[in-house]
Amino acid sequence: MPNPTITRRVGDRPNVLLVTADQWRGDCLSVVAHPCVKTPNVDALAREGVVFRQHYAGAAPCSPARATLYTGLYQMNHRVCRNGSPLDARFDNLALAARRAGYDPILFGYTDTAPDPRGMGQNDPHLTTYEGLLPGFSARQLLPEHEKQWLSWLRSRGHKDATSRAVHIPVGARPGQISSAAPPYSRDETQTAFLAGEFIRWVGEQEAPWFSHVSFLRPHPPFSVPAPYNTMFAAADGPAFARAETRGKEEALHPYLAYAMPRTGKGSFVYGATGPISGWSMSDLASIRATYYGMIAEVDAQLGRIWQALKECGAWENTLIIFTSDHAEMAGDHWTLGKGGFFDGSYHIPLVIRDPRASAHRQTKIDSFTSAADVFPTLCDLLGIQPGNHVDGEALTPFLQGRKPARWRDAAFWEFDFRDIAEGQSERYFGLASNECNLAVIRDQHFKYVHFAGLPKLLFDLKHDPDELINRADDPAYASVRLAYAERLLSLRARHLDQTLAYTELTERGPVTLRPAQISAERA
Repeated sequence: MPNPTITRRVGDRPNVLLVTADQWRGDCLSVVAHPCVKTPNVDALAREGVVFRQHYAGAAPCSPARATLYTGLYQMNHRVCRNGSPLDARFDNLALAARRAGYDPILFGYTDTAPDPRGMGQNDPHLTTYEGLLPGFSARQLLPEHEKQWLSWLRSRGHKDATSRAVHIPVGARPGQISSAAPPYSRDETQTAFLAGEFIRWVGEQEAPWFSHVSFLRPHPPFSVPAPYNTMFAAADGPAFARAETRGKEEALHPYLAYAMPRTGKGSFVYGATGPISGWSMSDLASIRATYYGMIAEVDAQLGRIWQALKECGAWENTLIIFTSDHAEMAGDHWTLGKGGFFDGSYHIPLVIRDPRASAHRQTKIDSFTSAADVFPTLCDLLGIQPGNHVDGEALTPFLQGRKPARWRDAAFWEFDFRDIAEGQSERYFGLASNECNLAVIRDQHFKYVHFAGLPKLLFDLKHDPDELINRADDPAYASVRLAYAERLLSLRARHLDQTLAYTELTERGPVTLRPAQISAERA
């Protein structure tokens, strides 16, 4: 049930701002002591809110990760397996919930939601892309990955050659060349600046409480950033890479890595590049990471613009702000880039929540394990409404009030599905059915267990092997640990079977429904 201890002014609803920055690593914040990345504007938000330092995505890549963020469901229940998997129309989500709370939720950016094709005509153009709109949102400014809206804006500012994403090629560089040179657009002309400006303009028009989702593409690749961010970091900056001695030893750790790593293409990261990233050296990856850090700094600067605009229009003190990402970025760890698989680098993401009504509990850092699935139930709790169906996440409201819940998860959990419905490449390579091409992870401070449905299992002793380099799954000395974590994972999945109608019983008095929040409270 909604928590009554949050003070709500009669007749007043907060503004709600959900900001996502695509592919932002959870360790890349100065507020959590990154050795070189500085994020003064996220830090400023954190000083007035709560930082969740052990926050993890529910899945990867974008569509599955965002499905968990928006619905509060694990992948095992929302079943968005990859970019292009439709989101079942029966599920509630944060935009639909916002409407029930009296808001018209407005989107700036994208949600990467493939629509449920049932009931749609086979020639409907919405069925040709996974970059659809989450049901419930009204779009003020769309900005999908093709970036055409931003490119048109650039042309209106005199960049006549901004006709494609080739505009990301640094000045003087060849297509596909790794370069620290700046692209032709300035720090005030990035996609992030464009979208921030559209939001700021819209905010100035509002006369009633509002709900908005600003979904930034950056620091998602292609890796390119204007001055001064392009030279803000050197290749030598940052922590040591988590990786095996050689790329070959990394691939030998598991059959999935031997399959996926050689198939990761350069073109996904540097515009115009061709061939697999195995053609890049470790120094190349270090240079790319430096650019990635600069892209984070660029997004942080635009967050500062938004914070300032909210203050200037008088909205800051009544605006609930949630800052997070959909998934993270390997950034050279384990000799790779991007997201997916099972390593922490793909799933550890930032989460900062600032509720102006909970000012007594600011500057708090939480080390409990939290999930992207927790954001939706948290919003519902803070807005005084109920999710329309079973959710897997838990409301983070107690942490915002300065207390730890009596019952809370003791491990992180995420999933990754590598089926290939359209082409069948994974299935042919491994000789597996599509529903066998998946993995699930349970990870606490001591061990990490990775359960593949159709491939060998993995077990990492994180106390002695924090970089996840040695598989202990078949080590007899760890047999009892492997069994214990496999049982924990099985129990977790059993607890999170869809409970939408399971908590309802028809009686002589009529239907009786018991919400999970009620059950937790009674047990506590």
